[in-house]
Amino acid sequence: MFQVDILNPDGSGRQVHVPDDCLVGSKTSNDIWLDSWRVAKEHARLLRTPSGVLLEDLGSYIGTSVNGVRVTTEHGPLAATDVIGIGPYKLQVPYQPSAVQPVQAAAPHSRSASAAARNQRATAEIHSSRLAAELAQQKRTEPLEDGYPLILAPLARQQLEFEWRQRLHAILLETMDLRRHDVSKMSDAQLRAETQRYLHDIMREQRASLPPQLDHELLARQVLDEAVGLGPLEELLADAGVTEIMVNQFDKIYIERRGRLEKHPLTFTSDRAVLGVIERIVAPLGRRIDESSPMVDARLKDGSRVNAIISPLALKGPALTIRKFAQYKMTADDLVSLGALSAAMAAFLEICVAARKNIVVSGGTGSGKTTLLNILSNFIPAGERIITVEDAAELQLHHEHWISLEARPANVEGKGAVPIRELVRNTLRMRPDRIVVGECRSGEALDMLQAMNTGHDGSLTTLHANSPRDALARLETMVLMAGMELPLPAIREQVAAAIQLIVQQTRFACGTRMVTSITEITGMEGGKFQMQELFRFVNLGYVTTPDGNKVRGYFSGCDMVPSFYESLRAVGNALDMSIFKPGAPS
Repeated sequence: MFQVDILNPDGSGRQVHVPDDCLVGSKTSNDIWLDSWRVAKEHARLLRTPSGVLLEDLGSYIGTSVNGVRVTTEHGPLAATDVIGIGPYKLQVPYQPSAVQPVQAAAPHSRSASAAARNQRATAEIHSSRLAAELAQQKRTEPLEDGYPLILAPLARQQLEFEWRQRLHAILLETMDLRRHDVSKMSDAQLRAETQRYLHDIMREQRASLPPQLDHELLARQVLDEAVGLGPLEELLADAGVTEIMVNQFDKIYIERRGRLEKHPLTFTSDRAVLGVIERIVAPLGRRIDESSPMVDARLKDGSRVNAIISPLALKGPALTIRKFAQYKMTADDLVSLGALSAAMAAFLEICVAARKNIVVSGGTGSGKTTLLNILSNFIPAGERIITVEDAAELQLHHEHWISLEARPANVEGKGAVPIRELVRNTLRMRPDRIVVGECRSGEALDMLQAMNTGHDGSLTTLHANSPRDALARLETMVLMAGMELPLPAIREQVAAAIQLIVQQTRFACGTRMVTSITEITGMEGGKFQMQELFRFVNLGYVTTPDGNKVRGYFSGCDMVPSFYESLRAVGNALDMSIFKPGAPS
């Protein structure tokens, strides 16, 4: 036997003693088990000979390196200073066996080891040097049970729980793989029930080894969620206070709560677990993610927006971002009560939507544009035929006469893509009363403007911009992206004729989201857009509160009446002109 020093991806280290002929890979039956989706099941082989230790790469896709140089087939004998790179792990092979009692002793065994042997091995590997160091730091005097303190410090408990989740998950996957079950033909309920049965058997076999300090039921539920559900994301999706979930790496999960980012204590067990969750999300939608197509936009069953990106583009492992879909359908009154806009602004926007004015909601990423668009869409009178066009369907209208269209990405062969622009053009043949485009990003802006200028008044859309004037400049740029080579004055005339209002949504540094401006487009003069601001949020700076710094200010009218109010009054609408009067700090 000889010693191998292993540096884990998180910077911790461990030592193992292995047979003279040992396998390295992600299978739990290997002599050296490296749990990462970047490590093949049987990745490499170490062979001790009289001249030294030889390294053999077993044909893995990602490959094996020594001191940063990729090994083609074999390398050796290894020097004591040589660093072997396998996925995110670093290995070194000192020549002399350590006199210290090994942390993990692995007897030679065949590749087809029995389940009992694997389970025994799982128990031994739990006692890694990392966990032992954390337990030693507690300096506790409590009696020990099976080598563990009866009361664990939070850090040690979390680490111990992570190690067992990781091990049980690996044993579960290997057990299901050995049983040769075709999970593709199972429903979600069948797959969960079958997996739960396997996990129950594994937990029963491991009962004698499981530390008594851990909640076994909670551990089983976490492993089951990661195997067939969304892992630690399950409880975050059920938490109404969480608005966004960001998985930077398998062990780094961040959430947005009340507009603030915070780190979540739970983690995935490996990159492979994150990749499994991503595949479970995109597969039912007919979308795919792999090395040839490493990015994907998708949605969950509840409508939450999902973006995922994996290797080779994501260098630190699969990254996942989920913009949660609110189960509670917000109304304008909710925005008023939250201080996102004033009652006068809400009443004015309702009048504009009912009067079939074309409105653009402008704002930055995460500022609440889609939420506001959904609320404005529900101001549309009942009975009108509404067609919504989105990249990923998020809008939820209460209208009976509503058709929802969603863009489609290309298939495996790079064909079959249906972009938003084609859908917008197609809506013109569907006899719409209103067209609502989730977001204009490129050439579809031209088709949207043409629809607004050809009798489809009352259309709504959103775009990314930091101010109303920036929004108009963005529209010009997106129309040029359509490739029609229109002169700039013609584009500006189209924009000025099509759009009546720009509603600016802003997300402040404290996380507060507000409608900071409602601006009317009054026409063109001297080749420039003429605009007048009707409402604004007057920012008075930040004030310190128990929850941190919060923006303070007040909503105010700008003492300007929109030009189309005269025509609305002419047809008998009762309009309150006092809402446009300047406000004052409360």
